[in-house]
Amino acid sequence: MKIGLVGMPESGKSTVFGALTGFEVATGYEGRSSKANVGVVKVPDSRVDAMCSLYDPKKTTYAEITFRDLPGGREDSLDRAVLNAMREVDALCQVLRGFESASGEPPAALDEIIELETECILADLQIVEDRVARLRKDRSDPRELELLERLQSALEAETPLRSIGLGEEEIRLISGYAFLTLKPLLLALNVPEDSVAEPVPDDLTEAAAERGLGLVALSGPVEMDIAQMPEEEQSEFLESLGLEEPASHRFIRAAFDLIDLISMLTVGPDECRAWPVPRGTPAPRAAGKIHSDIERGFIRAEVIHWEDLLALGSESKCREAGKLRVEGKDYVVQDGDVIHFRFNV
Repeated sequence: MKIGLVGMPESGKSTVFGALTGFEVATGYEGRSSKANVGVVKVPDSRVDAMCSLYDPKKTTYAEITFRDLPGGREDSLDRAVLNAMREVDALCQVLRGFESASGEPPAALDEIIELETECILADLQIVEDRVARLRKDRSDPRELELLERLQSALEAETPLRSIGLGEEEIRLISGYAFLTLKPLLLALNVPEDSVAEPVPDDLTEAAAERGLGLVALSGPVEMDIAQMPEEEQSEFLESLGLEEPASHRFIRAAFDLIDLISMLTVGPDECRAWPVPRGTPAPRAAGKIHSDIERGFIRAEVIHWEDLLALGSESKCREAGKLRVEGKDYVVQDGDVIHFRFNV
């Protein structure tokens, strides 16, 4: 799954990207480019760590997210190239400037939220209007026309499409349009070092809640410093800032949740691994994430919740205690399930 980072000039977007991925990227004027920087990030997961403490595996594999640092826009808005790049990702993260600009301008994060929302609405509206006009002319698909007219009314009322409660079939019908205001959106407030332990301003918290958006605060330069420190020095530095963990960890988990993924786990002496699957995935399809042969030959899933396995210490003890369940094809995988799939070759 790909998440695109977008932000107005001077928001610190590329610094945040570098802090998340560990990549060295150009920032400011030198960082402006028509190409996106791409980095793959591991999702911190204490459940995987707990399973490793039981099995001491040869290999540990965390779920991953691909972040794309999308090209920057103009001084006062996002240009067409940026809007097109935004359509190519699965979800968006808007980095907001939470510090004084180089020219002395105070933070205006709420204005940035509204500006991006407005530009995305206008971009989606243009696509809808063009398609509606075409459908009205040739009358080829009345069902699509009816749905697009509904979307047009929402956009004309300045309502993002993610807010109008579309059903799964409706979303599938319009998936090819890659509407920007239908994509999940996470807000990341990039604050100065002396504000990392402070709460997010109330107006931003309220704006995110009203729009149903995720919101995290972090300091790009601080997270960059943390990422470059030896592990043994990180705890002391975090404690001096009043933090329990790097804010980048919260950011990555929030981004993972944003695209509505959960993790099932497979465990053993060879590997402990988190497998990301969409929420609501039935067991056979989840098995296909491991290998298509397992999905085709699926017989059953042997399931233990990770907390039960950690508490009892072994799969055999979980079986004796009745904590191991045998589930069939209709079972919907839950977050934190430790699963062993049985299948025919």
